Amino acid sequence: MRADLGSHFVLPGPLLAIERNGIGHINDTFVGTYRGSSGNVQFVHQRINTSVFGNVAAVMENIGRVTRHVREKLESAGVRDPERRVLTLIQTRAGADYYRDEDGSYWRTYAFIDKSRTSNEVRSSREAYEIALAFGRFATLLADLPGGPLHETIPAFHDTVTRYAQLIGAIETDVVNRAMGVQAEIRFAADRDVLASDIQSAPGARPAHNDAKANNVLLDADTGEGLCIIDLDTVMPGSLLSDFGDLARSAACDTPEDERDLEKIHVQPERFDALARGYAAGAASVLISGDTGLFVRAAKTMTFESGIRFLADFLNGDRYFKIRRAGQNLDRARAQFALLRSFEKHEEDLLAGLALV
Repeated sequence: MRADLGSHFVLPGPLLAIERNGIGHINDTFVGTYRGSSGNVQFVHQRINTSVFGNVAAVMENIGRVTRHVREKLESAGVRDPERRVLTLIQTRAGADYYRDEDGSYWRTYAFIDKSRTSNEVRSSREAYEIALAFGRFATLLADLPGGPLHETIPAFHDTVTRYAQLIGAIETDVVNRAMGVQAEIRFAADRDVLASDIQSAPGARPAHNDAKANNVLLDADTGEGLCIIDLDTVMPGSLLSDFGDLARSAACDTPEDERDLEKIHVQPERFDALARGYAAGAASVLISGDTGLFVRAAKTMTFESGIRFLADFLNGDRYFKIRRAGQNLDRARAQFALLRSFEKHEEDLLAGLALV
């Protein structure tokens, strides 16, 4: 990160220290500490990945609309500590929500939310409930967003039919000659291609997060309460079922997303039940009749979609998702497929639990 970046935003004083935050597959994130009049203050700087988000103006317009609307609703409702419950964009000195530097990189800055944490591996059913409740409340807060539909920042993002077609294209082109080594994974995906269209006809086109992973919620570091939804680049029209499905695939199992020991990967029915109860409670006023009965189907579909995306990226030479070691995207794909097997194995028990939600 450029040392002078902070000077382009309305920040309280000079930069004292900068630290990279390595979490996240897409954008580059840094936490900067600045000298303020009453003590040091931290801010989050993010370099937007323009290979993924080609229309930065649209992304930032969405984020601005969403965060300001949520902040206004929280304040109107008298919610305590609204500054901890929604991201706050820091404007540039020119009055914009983002800055383009001399190298052509696009940057945004958020206020740092103190005494918070994320959960890459959900620790308990209570934590799962809090995370799901936060996402459900976020969906409710966005239900009356004024100003027309949000921009579609990544076209066909959760169009699983398109994602499956992209996998087929990656197999056929095989640009880095990896297809022969993953025939078992290719067959696994082909045997379940029906999942590509399993929830395509479900109600959509509502404001949704579209990347509702467990680690995209900030939790209170002391109480564990779900506070704030982060990573808003993909907030756009979508399906709340896709959001719940993504949440379930990331939080109903307590192994890492790139777990290599596939025998460790099991869906935990009590964890899934906590996610379903939390999301249904938070989004009760915006879920459509019958949505909760589709939660298991959504979990299977989003796990399948995630697996084929990781597999396609591996076949394409790891161009989309960041990797820290060779073969990581393949490990991610295999882990998702193992989780999908577990969802299939426990499907009847999970459906029985949903009857009580």
